[in-house]
Amino acid sequence: MILVVLGIAIFFFGLLFSIAWHELGHLATAKMFGVKVTQYMVGFGRTLFSRRGRETEYGVKAVPFGGYIRMIGMFPPKRDEDYGRTASSAPWRAMVEDARQAVAEEVRPEDSHRQFYQRSPWKRIIVMAAGPFMNLILAVGIFASVLMGYGVAEPTTTVGAVSECVVPANAPDTRECPPGAPKSPAAQAGLRPGDEIVAFEGQPVRSWESLRRDIRDSSGTVSMVVERGGERITLTPNLMQSTQPKLGNSDGYVKVGFLGIAPTSVLVQQSVGDVVDRIGELIGMTAQKVVELPSEVPDLIGAIAGQEREQDSPVGIVGASRLGGQVLSYDEASVSARLIMMVQLLAGVNLSLFLINMLPLLPLDGGHIAGALWESIRRKFARLVRRPDPGPFDTAKLMPLAYGVSLVFIAYSLLVLVADIVNPVTLS
Repeated sequence: MILVVLGIAIFFFGLLFSIAWHELGHLATAKMFGVKVTQYMVGFGRTLFSRRGRETEYGVKAVPFGGYIRMIGMFPPKRDEDYGRTASSAPWRAMVEDARQAVAEEVRPEDSHRQFYQRSPWKRIIVMAAGPFMNLILAVGIFASVLMGYGVAEPTTTVGAVSECVVPANAPDTRECPPGAPKSPAAQAGLRPGDEIVAFEGQPVRSWESLRRDIRDSSGTVSMVVERGGERITLTPNLMQSTQPKLGNSDGYVKVGFLGIAPTSVLVQQSVGDVVDRIGELIGMTAQKVVELPSEVPDLIGAIAGQEREQDSPVGIVGASRLGGQVLSYDEASVSARLIMMVQLLAGVNLSLFLINMLPLLPLDGGHIAGALWESIRRKFARLVRRPDPGPFDTAKLMPLAYGVSLVFIAYSLLVLVADIVNPVTLS
């Protein structure tokens, strides 16, 4: 129990660091381009601690579900031609003007030249992209360090475990053989942990993956050569047909040849090329999960109602911290392996933060980036056709949409939070 609590605490503070690291990217680039930043906060709500620098207040707030920096002049002032518009959409217009006025009140006369909207679009893109890219840098740094320094467990052709009996892959998980279960072909043939399989059906065995495919594609009596204690022994197991998961990313089960062995694994440090490939795969997988977030709503509601929750279900800061506690308390792995699993879990969270924040929706960073890109395109087009400069893109007009997106994210976060509390994801 102590390890669980310690793991939760370590992972929780790791998430807070990730949030602070994200906001540091915004802070550093905003100051670099001369934008005045009045606040740098980790969390929302009531301030627990703060310290004021020369012009920026640094602090921690009570609700640790994000963070922010406050830059002056996020919205441009209203243009002269906008004052004469009708009030046909008065409620939305009032919302826009309230947001614009709140921003304008933060600007002192001496700081009028240090507003965010006054910076060129490419500078604003850098400021808004710096936060998500800090998360990406942290994720890539962690994954690269683990893959190149610690290594990846890769299966060998040496037997690590021998199944005593045969049960379908979709049977209830149990360590004991159920009554009436047939003895596994490996156990019948006399295979032992530590045997190195050197040949299968007269062909040399070069990798575990090739051996596994050969076993699945075979049936009946086969010939195997193993090396045991420096001596080569020929065994003739009689393979059975068993229901096993399909290989690759395919769902479902299939009848295949079954021997009943598991390999040992060794840690293999990866090359730079391998790291690039693996991180690319991780980014692609995470992006797919981000796209699938809306489709997870029924499963989350079902999990709250008591249905089984999938292991790849979305989790929030509470669920992720609980997973960190489970990893640290997993006594079947070494301490170093548990710590590696924790930091990789934290890297995965940072990868998700990068991708979610890059979505082109206000109030996310990607929404501000999209607005700056559109402004740049609009200005270049105006110069091309010799029209007057249209001026800054008025993101204030998108505030009703931003509020709507915020409500959706808040509702989704609350749904995940409830699911994390009443039916948390557990690691197998």
